[in-house]
Amino acid sequence: MKRATATVEPGNEASIRQIASASLIGSVVEWYDFFLYGTMAALVFNAEFFPKFDPLTGTLAAFTTFAAGFITRPIGGIVFGHLGDRLGRKPMLVVTMMIMGVSTFAMGLLPSYDSIGVAAPLLLVLLRMFQGIGLGGEWGGAVLLCVEHAPQERRGWYSSWPQLGVPIGLLLSTGAVKAISLLGDDALVSWAWRVPFLASIVLVAIGLFIRLRIAEPPAFKELVEHDARSRVPLLEIVRRHPKVTLLAMGARISESVTFNVYNAFLVTYVVTVLSLKNTVALNALLVAAVIGFFVILAAARVSDRIGRRPVFMAGAAVAAVSAFPVFALFDTKNAALITLGVVIGWAFGACTMFGAEGVLFAELYPTRVRYSGMSTVYQLGVLPSGAIAPIICTLLIQKYDNASWPVATYVLAMALITLVSLVFLPETFRRDLRAHETSTTAPAAEKVSA
Repeated sequence: MKRATATVEPGNEASIRQIASASLIGSVVEWYDFFLYGTMAALVFNAEFFPKFDPLTGTLAAFTTFAAGFITRPIGGIVFGHLGDRLGRKPMLVVTMMIMGVSTFAMGLLPSYDSIGVAAPLLLVLLRMFQGIGLGGEWGGAVLLCVEHAPQERRGWYSSWPQLGVPIGLLLSTGAVKAISLLGDDALVSWAWRVPFLASIVLVAIGLFIRLRIAEPPAFKELVEHDARSRVPLLEIVRRHPKVTLLAMGARISESVTFNVYNAFLVTYVVTVLSLKNTVALNALLVAAVIGFFVILAAARVSDRIGRRPVFMAGAAVAAVSAFPVFALFDTKNAALITLGVVIGWAFGACTMFGAEGVLFAELYPTRVRYSGMSTVYQLGVLPSGAIAPIICTLLIQKYDNASWPVATYVLAMALITLVSLVFLPETFRRDLRAHETSTTAPAAEKVSA
């Protein structure tokens, strides 16, 4: 037990791998829960919780509840970011995992609209909001454990481990939905959809066991020893890091939109617009998740060698140039070509950005406000992008008679915003994260970006 909770010093590869593994398992739990909701919103929730609407309008209502989780993510990011900068990274990761896990398990127990009426969708929205709070506080802390424990030349590599929770979570959630779909549509809608939600409690138990055994990063311990913690981290971010924070939010947009368009909205597009079986979309997502796993690792490794911005920009460029070709592939209604489109847009576009963004956002801020800074960027940046992406796409296909070009235009425009933002962000991969931690002067990140 002592070995598991001992202070991890930079260069101790075995201990760092243990820390990264703890971050990874927690991230898998969080993203499994979050993606599972998005898939079920497209397949089941329109019938179970919004049966009074036609299928497309019911799906739009279900995606509105999907957005509710994104809206509360900044709350989780701000609250747990503040507490993480004040009290430590580890306790916040334990609390956020419990919030996420209990909320998801409770979704599996929810009565349908036919049983309790309007209370059913209201409770669904409430639980979704708690999911968002948990994920909002989770992401920053998971990445920070790896970034702050890792040696400088391998920060990108180890920061990518919690990012792997995205493809693994997508793989597990999609695989679970695909498995229960084999029971038939009637069983899926009536009861089988609950099984993946209830089963998530097993992953939560494993994640909690592992996370309770890890230690705080040395950089944070130094802050405590020197009494150098920020009293109000969010206020310090607003005062000292406004430019870099806004630019980082802009950089976040394309990754967030691309992830959610080629994940949550894809299922609706394939089933409702293309009139294909949901297994076509689910199979495509499974393949993309496997490939995305390796793309994230490769992107992170390359970012340690040439920098974060070039890698991030490469992913955004893929998202931009592939937007129209990807939807052209979807519109063929050919399962193999649809899969190819998802692999290009999701695995090579979004996952390339995802492999570099965690460490980039962490390196933009000093330790005293790092949890709050990167959580603010990641969770506030999602509001005008991923939170509303499925809703915007659904409205666009309604308005333009199921045409795909408006959605492709939307994906392209968001990628261009990200590319412009990255041009003005500083490169950070050679930055010493502990060089100025006990100082209360303006941080180096803001000086570079001014």
